[in-house]
Amino acid sequence: MATGPLILFLLAAFLGGITSGVAGFAMGLVMTGICLHILTPLQTASLIAGYGFVTQGYAIWKFRSFISWKGAAPFIIGGAAGVPIGTTLLTYIDPDVLRVAIGAMLVLYSLWGLSRASGHVEHENVGIDAGVGALNGVLGGLTGLSGIIIVIWCQLRNWSKDRQRGIFQPVLFSTMLMTTVSLSVAGALTPEFVKLYLLGLPCMAAGTWVGIQLYGKLDDNTFRKAVLILLLISGVSLVVPFSWFG
Repeated sequence: MATGPLILFLLAAFLGGITSGVAGFAMGLVMTGICLHILTPLQTASLIAGYGFVTQGYAIWKFRSFISWKGAAPFIIGGAAGVPIGTTLLTYIDPDVLRVAIGAMLVLYSLWGLSRASGHVEHENVGIDAGVGALNGVLGGLTGLSGIIIVIWCQLRNWSKDRQRGIFQPVLFSTMLMTTVSLSVAGALTPEFVKLYLLGLPCMAAGTWVGIQLYGKLDDNTFRKAVLILLLISGVSLVVPFSWFG
């Protein structure tokens, strides 16, 4: 890889780590916005899944006192059913239509969320949680965006920032694991992938550490707004074709 693209790749890894450390998700969205200009979609998706073990694994250890595996279990089980469905649907759905539809949904939701004080889902239901997990898995299988549905659901529950991360952090880790297995079967783990992964790993780890330090300075309301703004940016980036920036 030439010097210019390599610098962009390392910057993407560092910024992705910071974003994941602060919000607990969106590392993939940050990296996608940069890496798709210099890497193939398969390389990009593979690196995001691989780095997910770093960002999500470290976050699970860091916030281990808040992690609720019991609370996350319905989402994880639902996701296990949803991921292969999403992967199968890839051959039937126009990716451009899907990208714009998801982007529009994120824009509308985040604008609605920023205009209101809190969410309105009050009652817990294991069946509904599993259904949300399945939708999250389908979306992850289709696009690699493995955390958006769960993050939105946690926002709607109006939980504290620590409780939100205690739920969606293990869900994201599990979905990343499923995605990595699928990509391995597809032959994505090439020598070139290993080389790129090792080059970017220190930047990703450093960015994650910085992001988690910043997270500690946020109160619940600021965290909620930061997540909504990230969702808004993510939605806009999906609606606007990458070619517009090329």
